[in-house]
Amino acid sequence: MTDISDGAVPSGELVLSLRGVSKNFGAVSALTDIDLDVHAGEVVALVGDNGAGKSTLVKILAGVHQPTSGTVTFRGAPVTLSNPSTALNLGIATVFQDLALCENLDVVANIFLGRELNPLKLDETAMEVKAWTLLNELSARIPSVRIPIASLSGGQRQTVAIARSLLLEPKLILLDEPTAALGVAQTAEVLNLIERVRDRGLGVVMISHNMEDVRAVADRIVVLRLGRNNGVFYPDASNQELVGAITGAADNSVSRRAGRRQAQSDITQEGQI
Repeated sequence: MTDISDGAVPSGELVLSLRGVSKNFGAVSALTDIDLDVHAGEVVALVGDNGAGKSTLVKILAGVHQPTSGTVTFRGAPVTLSNPSTALNLGIATVFQDLALCENLDVVANIFLGRELNPLKLDETAMEVKAWTLLNELSARIPSVRIPIASLSGGQRQTVAIARSLLLEPKLILLDEPTAALGVAQTAEVLNLIERVRDRGLGVVMISHNMEDVRAVADRIVVLRLGRNNGVFYPDASNQELVGAITGAADNSVSRRAGRRQAQSDITQEGQI
């Protein structure tokens, strides 16, 4: 039997496939018959309104929740993600929105937190070299790996969290709102980082409410609405199409604004004839 957690994944190969995944919490149905595919070297944006099921789906992939029904296939083999350690050892890394960083510890300690080299007698030198290697591969703007996390900006903290997730060389990385509460420059830094992660050949699933961020890096946009699939779009899709799929309403403020702009454009063109 082949160990699917070993070896690099060829670019374009199907890394993750969900078919008919549902999740119930008692009488409440959080997800119903979800299908999702993610390929190596691809960023898939997961979008939807609050309560659409995005976070529940990510927690299923991270091993926090187990699906009520449906199948999860990872690198061609059916898998059971019974807990977070199973998902991580398999090759699925997750960076949650709170980042789970220890602000009083330095960058090296955070990257190796819980996975220290020679824990009985820490190999600080090897850990520092590995930390710098990871950060350099991501072209990270970190002044020193020995400064505490509390001294870093929001974008730099996100970089450290992503570098930590790459420590075990995963095949798929899940990013929950990676640009939330960041300024313009820090958001650009994180989006560049996501592109570099994709260029490493990883599959990336990104949850975001910011459509401009989604368009900037996503190869495909998967919309969830009320716990169900509600369309797959590409970055050239209009805001009207995306908002319509997210809200389930064709008539909304975005579509009305687009209609007014089109009407004004038509009037302008008629006046020029």
